[in-house]
Formats: sequence, structure tokens, C-alpha cells
Amino acid sequence: MRTEAAKNHSKSDMPTRRIGDGLPRNVDATRRKRSAVTNGTRAFIEGDGNSPWYRRMKDIAQAHVYDLGGPECLSQAQISLCRRAAVLECELERIEGQLSLGVEADLDAYNRISGGLRRILETIGLKRRPRDITPTLDDIRRDLDEARQRAPEADDEALEDDYEGVDE
Repeated sequence: MRTEAAKNHSKSDMPTRRIGDGLPRNVDATRRKRSAVTNGTRAFIEGDGNSPWYRRMKDIAQAHVYDLGGPECLSQAQISLCRRAAVLECELERIEGQLSLGVEADLDAYNRISGGLRRILETIGLKRRPRDITPTLDDIRRDLDEARQRAPEADDEALEDDYEGVDE
């Protein structure tokens, strides 16, 4: 038996379904709602979105997202990984805080959380960038000049032995 509202509802009142909107073909788009978490009105399904822990986690997650180019450059999965990394970082900071107060902490959990954080950060693009510590010719010349000024009577060949094999 159809209700009065169903009788008055015509096909022309229903919004047209666009390809790729994610709704099953048999679901009326006006009845389908987004969750409060998805539309941004809540931070969690359950939990306090105003706690110091959440504010810190949000700051860290935003820093990761902007390190990777901003939300417009990332997929939803990458943003989700940034949030997960931020959660792990907050928990590591909590454990570090306990240790700083002299409270006993679970170092096994700390180690496992650290490993998980490293894997997530590698997945979203953390790369080791070695620093070039090779001295430039200007650095070598400056070092030689400073050494000559400190010891004017020193033999130039002895000073240059320190930089043997460096071409000018």
C-alpha cells in the first residue's frame, strides 16, 4: 500500500542521477545523506572534536597534507594516510610525555607505533634526502687561506697535503 507522499511523488521530482556519483541506481539521491564526518560537521563518528589531542592531531595532519602539495593535489586515500600518521604521532608524543614525567611507558608499543608511522610516511612520500657534505673549491681555498694566516711560516706543501687529490 502506497503512502500519500509516495502517491504525490512523480518521476519528474526525482533528481537525475549522474554517472559516477556513487549511488546505486535504485536509490533516490534525495534520500541518501552524507555522514557528519564526511560533510565536516563532526571530527569523529564518536569522540571529542575539541580535545587538545584532536587539535594536535589535526595540526599534524594538515602539516603533512601541505608538505605533499595541499589537499587539492592529494587523493582521499593519501589524506586518510596523513590522518593516520598524525594519530600515530600524537600517540608517540603522549608516550614521550609520560616518559618525561618519569612515568613508566610501554616501550614495545612505542617501537611498534614508530615502525607503523615510518611505513605510512614512506607510503605517502617520505624520502631520505642525503645532504651533500663534499666541500666546494671555495671552501677548500678559504680553509687554506685561514690556515696560512694562522701559521704564516708553515710550509705550503704541508697545508696542501690535507687536500691531496682535490683538483682545482
